[in-house]
Amino acid sequence: MNTYTTSEVAKIIGIHPNTVRLYEEWELIPKAERKANGYRVFTDFHIEQFRLARTAFQIEVLQNGLRKKIVETVKVSAKKDFDQALVLANEYLSQIQKEVRNAEEAIAITRQILEGRAISETPPLCLKRKEVSEYLNISMDTLRNWELNGLMRIKRKQNGYRYYTDEDIKRLKIIRSLRCANYSLEAILRMLHALSDDPHTNIKRVLNTPKDDTDIISVCDRLIISLQRAAENAKKMIGILNDMKSIFS
Repeated sequence: MNTYTTSEVAKIIGIHPNTVRLYEEWELIPKAERKANGYRVFTDFHIEQFRLARTAFQIEVLQNGLRKKIVETVKVSAKKDFDQALVLANEYLSQIQKEVRNAEEAIAITRQILEGRAISETPPLCLKRKEVSEYLNISMDTLRNWELNGLMRIKRKQNGYRYYTDEDIKRLKIIRSLRCANYSLEAILRMLHALSDDPHTNIKRVLNTPKDDTDIISVCDRLIISLQRAAENAKKMIGILNDMKSIFS
């Protein structure tokens, strides 16, 4: 098996030597053996593990635990548990694809709201908070936080229990996509209030974004592009993991 110094690894992968040491410290690669003089000795497995990690982190996706999932995948691979790493990578890909569908749905809902059209002909919903949490894959703490910050005003039944309607669900889908695109709660609240007052409001201005092409639809479009790139990288990771499994198992 070939061996490499820290500087050789850095040159092959295209990173700074300090990054090589950081990856080892963060357990994204296995600890390197050391020579008598203390210098690290890396192997072909380290090289492939670096390539896996670089592919994993090329596109930064933070929402709904995706970052945690991808870090876990890389760490598990570093331990040569390729079967579990493949399970995690496939789960990551599946979740990314679901986020793409979420953003596409937010675009459709937003377009319908702005055009003053009915959203859908689906049966009316009347869901409890826990059901909404499961339905939209949003934690109950997040739902509480959005309500406390004024993004949602949820009605209550006579028994005091909150219930979420169709309109609440539509609103939550838009909020979710904007939060995934890193808009602040304050900016989203301004936008929602403005839309309530005037469906034809200038959303870009209300969100207080400096770019001329920034509105909900373009924000979600860019989010979709980012997620699609992450999905492509996830597929590359699965290929790398399969290769590593065949070579290093």
